[in-house]
Amino acid sequence: MIITAAIMLFVGFLAGTLGAILGIGGGMIVTPIVTLLFGLNIKYAIGASIIAVIATSSGSTIAFLKDDLINLRVAMFLEVATASGAVIGALLTGSMNGKILYFLFGCLLLFASFNMVRKLMAGEEVLHRAKPDKWAVRFKLNSSYYDKSTHEEVNYDVQNIPGGLAIMFGAGLASGMLGIGSGAFKVMALDNAMKMPLKPSSATSNLMMGVTAAASATVYFFSGAIRPEIAVPLALGILVGSLLGSRIMQKLPTRVLRMIFVPVFLYLGLQMALKAFGINIG
Repeated sequence: MIITAAIMLFVGFLAGTLGAILGIGGGMIVTPIVTLLFGLNIKYAIGASIIAVIATSSGSTIAFLKDDLINLRVAMFLEVATASGAVIGALLTGSMNGKILYFLFGCLLLFASFNMVRKLMAGEEVLHRAKPDKWAVRFKLNSSYYDKSTHEEVNYDVQNIPGGLAIMFGAGLASGMLGIGSGAFKVMALDNAMKMPLKPSSATSNLMMGVTAAASATVYFFSGAIRPEIAVPLALGILVGSLLGSRIMQKLPTRVLRMIFVPVFLYLGLQMALKAFGINIG
């Protein structure tokens, strides 16, 4: 029992650190470990993943809010689309071929990874435009943040609001129908569609993930899918790891951050696209 708790603490610390840096939660780390290493039923793995997402969001959001890195208006704006999509997706479960959704969203993530490679090669980060987006101005979505790696204040504009809302609605729809996480899609919507810089995109995604996960946590709790002996040490490790990860992320140059994102997006995209054809890669 003590050894298991120690392993869960370490797994949680690793998941929290990477989850805070990438803004996609620690579920992709927690789920394979608790299923493969401990042989847990997938139901408990999903419950552990929910705990990982909430704990990562809680720990990192504290630091990101303190440093004014989260765009709260954008987060709440997109959460409306995600929540609506999740509700509709849950109602439509079984009425649409899940393989089609897996393939489409896998291709979306692969396209997002291609865009990140393009930005790496071009050295592009903040999009400067002569004409601000009318929706971003109307809803006061444009903002700024202090980049600790370059030691400068970065002002940025948000654009393509309908595109970001569409991606988030679709991510919520897929999440409700397929039970998949949508952290990667949040970063994709913010960074690729709405042209926010990567650091506030990751920070804002961390906050949004916690809100989304908390909505479904009660269901998993009362169904018995959350086991205390797994969840407690996991959450403690994640809280410490997410606080560390949030600090590391702000010190990393954006180029390095994108280099971390590209293989993650490629892996998730390939995983979803191949799953449409019945091929599992983990």
